Parts: sequence; C-alpha cells; structure tokens
Amino acid sequence: MYIEKQPEAVDLGEGLVLRRATRADCEALAEFNGRIHVDEESDFNERIAAWTRDMMSESHPTLQPADFVLVEDTRARKVVASMNLISQTWVYEGIPIRVGQPEVVGSLPGYRRRGLVRQMFSLIHRMSEERGEIMQGISGIPYYYRQFGYEMAVDMGGGRSGYLPQVPKLAEGQQEPYRFRPAGEDDLPFIARLYERAGRRYLLRCVRDMEAWKYELNGRNEQNHNRVELKVIEDAGSGKAVGYLAAAPWLWGSRYMALDFEIESGYSWAAVAPSVIRYLFAQGKEKAQAARTPDVFAAFSFWLGGSHPVYDVIPNHLPEVRQPYAWYVRVPDLPRFIQQIRPALEARLSDSHLSGYSGETKISFYRSGLRLAFRDGHMDAVENWQPEPHGHSGDAAFPGLTFLQLLFGHRTLDELRYAFPDCSYRNDETYALLKVLFPRKPSFIWAIS
Repeated sequence: MYIEKQPEAVDLGEGLVLRRATRADCEALAEFNGRIHVDEESDFNERIAAWTRDMMSESHPTLQPADFVLVEDTRARKVVASMNLISQTWVYEGIPIRVGQPEVVGSLPGYRRRGLVRQMFSLIHRMSEERGEIMQGISGIPYYYRQFGYEMAVDMGGGRSGYLPQVPKLAEGQQEPYRFRPAGEDDLPFIARLYERAGRRYLLRCVRDMEAWKYELNGRNEQNHNRVELKVIEDAGSGKAVGYLAAAPWLWGSRYMALDFEIESGYSWAAVAPSVIRYLFAQGKEKAQAARTPDVFAAFSFWLGGSHPVYDVIPNHLPEVRQPYAWYVRVPDLPRFIQQIRPALEARLSDSHLSGYSGETKISFYRSGLRLAFRDGHMDAVENWQPEPHGHSGDAAFPGLTFLQLLFGHRTLDELRYAFPDCSYRNDETYALLKVLFPRKPSFIWAIS
C-alpha cells in the first residue's frame, strides 16, 4: 500500500522550492503540463493533462505521486517546473536491465535559463540510482538532453506508410480472411506471449508484466496521450486468434498508425498484412469522420521501428519510409553496465571468428576511458581507465558519449568513424573485437508510460 509522506523541500532562493510531489499536486501538475506541452501558448493539451492525471493515480503499474518532482514558486503559489521518473525493466539481448525514464519535462517561459531543469535532473538521477537503475532513457526534442549527460543512442519510432493506391483490394466475391475485435483481459496472456517472443528480434525491448498489460487495456483515461487500442486478430473462418494489433485511438496528423503488430508462429505475415492494411485504412477514415475532419486522413502507417517482418513482405504497399529517431540514454557507471550485459558479450565472442579470445582493449573517451580484458573468451575485467592526455593512448577512441551509440547497436564502428574524425582504432585486432562485441542491431522500445 502506498503511504504518502510529506516531501522534503530544497530552497532554491527567490521563493523557489524544489520538492517531490504529493497526491494533492495532481490537478496543478495536470494543468501545468497541459499548458507547457503545446505548440502555441494559448493552447491547452488535454491529452498530456490526462496522461499526467493517470500517472498520478494509484492505477499506474510503476508510478507514485512522489515520483514527480516539481519546482514551486511559493510567492506566486504555482508550479513553475516539473518532471517525473518512470521505473521499468528493459532487456538487453535478453538480459534484464533496470531503467529509469524521466518524462514530461518542462518549465514556464519566465523561469527558464535559471538551472531549474538541471536541479530536477539531479534529484531524479539520485532517485533512479537509489532504485538500482543502471541506465536512464528519455524521449525528447533534439539536442536538449545532451546537456544532462545523455546521448541519442537507441532506435526510437520510425516506420513505413502507404496511401489509398497501396491499399490491397479483395478479389471479387472474396471475404476478408481475418477480422479484428477489441481485446479483453482473457486475451492478455496470448498478447503477452507474442510480445515477449517478438522481443528476441531486438537488442533492447521493454518488459511488460500482466499489471502493465491490464493498465494498457483498461487503466488509462480515454484522452491519455499514450493510450492505445488493443485488438485481437482472428482467422475469420475458424475464429482462432492469430495475432494482435495495437493502434492509436486517433489520427496523428494525417495518418492512422499501427504501434505494435505481431502474429502467431505458423501464420504468414504476407497473408495477414493485407487485412491489417484494409482495417487501418477503414479505421483512419472512421476516426477522421468522428473528429469532423474527413479531409485530413491520408495514410495508413506501421510505426514499428526501423525493422519489422511486415516491411519485408509488402514493401510495395509501404512506399514512404521514416527512419527512426533516437532515445536519449544515460549510463552513469559504464563498467557496472557492461558487467551486467557480460553474458551477451561473451555469447557474441563465442559465436564469432574470435571464439576463445584472450587479450585486452583500452577505450579512450579522451577525458576518461574503459578497459576490457578477456581470457579464453570470458570477460576477465571491466574497469574505468584514464587515458593519457597526449600520444593518443588507448586502442580505440570515441569522443564524448558516442561510444553509447556503439554499445546500443545504433551505429556501427565504421559509421561512427565516418561521422567523427576523432573516432579511431589502433589495429586490426581492436577493430575485429569491437565489431564482434558491438554489432548494429535494431531496438524497439514500447516503454511503460
């Protein structure tokens, strides 16, 4: 049972106080976030406000009111900055990783450039560390979170779209072979099993327990920014469940989007996908009519990251390609993180042309570094290492936080060397080892939110 404590406050001067939220702050935070996260100052984002209320409620599977932090102007009696921390578990090549996700970060225009967001991040990072979370991930606007120790290093979003000419037509007299119905709680074990199996395609994936699935199905307010509609795909002849579809409840711009889509083994993606396209297009038109904007809808989209089986089986139906954006990630203790994923690194070595490798590599980040040592294919040591400020010490070099792009499969070593002239390696052995340990591999994160 959640027992609420009065938050400890930090006096920031000039009447500003940094503290953790209580349940009594719910409406003030909903109003604040609804006003901040808009394109025009005169607008109000009801979907963000509804999301905030849901996160402050007891129904959220991982969040409590005290997981919000805020800065209050005690003189004006109002919230002037806020963010929160959503704790969850991701898996890296099947290895559980405890992750903290900062979200809904904002401050009022008149209070910006005063270090308030930095103060909140300092508190959020401390909270995350106390929970044993060895990395943080945040979605957000370009560049901004680099200021707080983050690097854009994990695939986020991206997908494929088509338009009316790409909607496959049923042959004359043919009945739709697959149908779609709303999911119920009894369907959740089936959906969870398909979701977990699909995660093996990716380097990083978010873990969803049954409480998270129940929240996704029934726990959100209808206006919640992150709400999805879960559908079960059935064989129209037998009625057997063959897959699931998570779709947006409304149009995103001119598009109606599938946000996750999986089918049971033994069924063909090429057979199921045309029915899904027709369903998405019909739903898009229906949503546009309901919103009284029938001329807005133009495209169906599979917003399933940079790589997905459906892209491979119907490429001519998905002519528009949107490359993934990126999650910002922070890894405060790199040796600790690499120790956690050691089984994945050793498995990559074992399955490679460097099986049984013994040796070490020193990786320079110019102001700091990392030493990895292996004996007979097993990691013998991982530790911080201090490069010399002259002589190009070390076996490889990555400027700033760019090594995180390699670690999380976002870029290859060759791509990083092309983009950054000061990214380098000393010899063939180092090059071969880094390519084996850190291959490029897509991620697909449907985070707890």
